[in-house]
Amino acid sequence: MFEIFNDLKDFIKVDAICNDNNVFRLHYRFTVLVLVSFSILVSCRQYLGDPIDCIQNDDIPENVLETYCWVHSTFTLPDSLNKKVGVEVPHPGIDKYTPGEKRRYHSYYQWVCFVLFLQAILFYMPRYMWKFFDGGKVKTLVMGLNCCVLKPEDRSLCKILLVEYLKTHIDSHNGYLMWFTLLEIYNLLNVLGQIYLMDVFFGGEFTTYGIDVIKFTNNDQEDRIDPMINVFPRMTKCTFHQFGSSGDIKKHDALCILPINILNEKLYVFLWFWFVILAALSAGMLLFRFVTILWPAARTFMLNYKCGLLDKKDLHVVMSHIKIGDWFLIYLLSKNVDSVYFKEIIHDFAVELKEEAKAEEAKRRSSYLESLSLEPEWDPYDVFVNLTSTEFQELYASDEDDI
Repeated sequence: MFEIFNDLKDFIKVDAICNDNNVFRLHYRFTVLVLVSFSILVSCRQYLGDPIDCIQNDDIPENVLETYCWVHSTFTLPDSLNKKVGVEVPHPGIDKYTPGEKRRYHSYYQWVCFVLFLQAILFYMPRYMWKFFDGGKVKTLVMGLNCCVLKPEDRSLCKILLVEYLKTHIDSHNGYLMWFTLLEIYNLLNVLGQIYLMDVFFGGEFTTYGIDVIKFTNNDQEDRIDPMINVFPRMTKCTFHQFGSSGDIKKHDALCILPINILNEKLYVFLWFWFVILAALSAGMLLFRFVTILWPAARTFMLNYKCGLLDKKDLHVVMSHIKIGDWFLIYLLSKNVDSVYFKEIIHDFAVELKEEAKAEEAKRRSSYLESLSLEPEWDPYDVFVNLTSTEFQELYASDEDDI
């Protein structure tokens, strides 16, 4: 069985290139690893082990009764959960059934392994979508600059190509950040939705499951009622009907032990606490994302915090020219590029931006001066420059006559 878990080692590997953040990885890496592992564990216990054992004094074959009770589900009596065990009832939720009394059927344990696997798929979806939207952009731009030892000629070429890309693609990465932000929103909604899904799956008992378990451990031994038994009963009832010798319906009542619920209750205690922690971390990360989008100073602080070697003047020049999407891409690069190389990239990028700004300013001034030095359509000097003295006198005389 342990060989099955060897296939999950890929989830433990650390990627050489990081194009997301730690909270994002908790969703698609750690949580998926946990859910898939739990699904395999429950499946092995359910299909390769002994998930149910039933007790009965009739002549029904044991394997027939257990298979029937497993397939058609067992039940408990909610009104008997709070009765005193050993005095009023033999086990919590087990009592003599009277017609019309409420029953709670437990069939979810057949679906636990499938639901866990479905949850793992939902948690991995953002990773799959982000790989599609990213298209290997960060990995392509890094170009080996994540290695601290690089040949000078290779380093120079990589820096030139990276700076050229950043300069020619300014204001073209806003959609890149938008998709990542939407996937972060999905992560938060997904974990909250899965808490609700499990609450529906367990009949409205999962929302306060972890809190109830904490209260249970703090209560006195004689007064406390295990909430895990309420959600995952270890002893249930099963009714099997068959024809008697005379053709009448004969009812067989059996007690069934569910060893698989010992495993289920522990797994879902862990999942309750983990999902609550993950939801809190996701909400905090989403709040941080909106702060960086709405507050430019936070973006500058994050780059400076990520690489303390940056020159403040170079960083100021870069931040005054780029847009929010460009900052996000540069921030991802800062996670993957060696800090010394990243400082050089920001410096070269700032120099390129300043030179481009000077060229634009010179071009603008040249256009402005040209607009001010336009020649007039008619120059009076052109009328007299080629006239002889006699012609000039005649023209002047004719003007006097007109006057």
